[in-house]
Amino acid sequence: MHDIAQGLARFRREVFPAKAELFAGLAAAHRPATAFIGCSDARVVPELITQSEPGDLFVIRTAGNLVPAHAPGSDAVAAAVEYAVAVLGVSDLVVCGHSDCGAMTALAEQRDLSGAPLVADWLRHADASRARTAAAGAPAGSVDALVRQNVPAQLTNLTTHPSVARALAAGSLTLHGWVFDIASGTVEALDAAGRPTAFAARAA
Repeated sequence: MHDIAQGLARFRREVFPAKAELFAGLAAAHRPATAFIGCSDARVVPELITQSEPGDLFVIRTAGNLVPAHAPGSDAVAAAVEYAVAVLGVSDLVVCGHSDCGAMTALAEQRDLSGAPLVADWLRHADASRARTAAAGAPAGSVDALVRQNVPAQLTNLTTHPSVARALAAGSLTLHGWVFDIASGTVEALDAAGRPTAFAARAA
């Protein structure tokens, strides 16, 4: 906590004054253009990777960047997705996986999660990801393959959310799949099959 307290003091002393005008505007308006669903892993910092300013990204972080398919009732992830799409009106929604993901490693290597039953239950939202990885012929235990197949699987889950489905049908929302490699700092865009593809630019 000492380092965090020092960081807070440095923010107030050095960073905030340089961006005071930006924060003054943000105090009265919240209009991010992009929602970013990433892993809770501390090594994956959406604003740093994308070099975004405060207010640019609506960030949702979950273990394994998992998005449960729509189901009756409410949960925090579904509520955040609905708010981003239906209330804030984001035009782009990114699901970003990453290398060396602990959640995907646990699944790929079939780790014993009996001591973490809530984690084990959460990871069932990657069942389709595991099925896709096997269908793609990836070697058993391949973490990288599961990371890559998990991204389009979660994009598919997103399309089951009514707010997302409506926005996609209206042409007001575009979904994107990315994988961030921690060691190299590179980000790859993926297609629906989990293969690398070119980054798509939205028409003006």
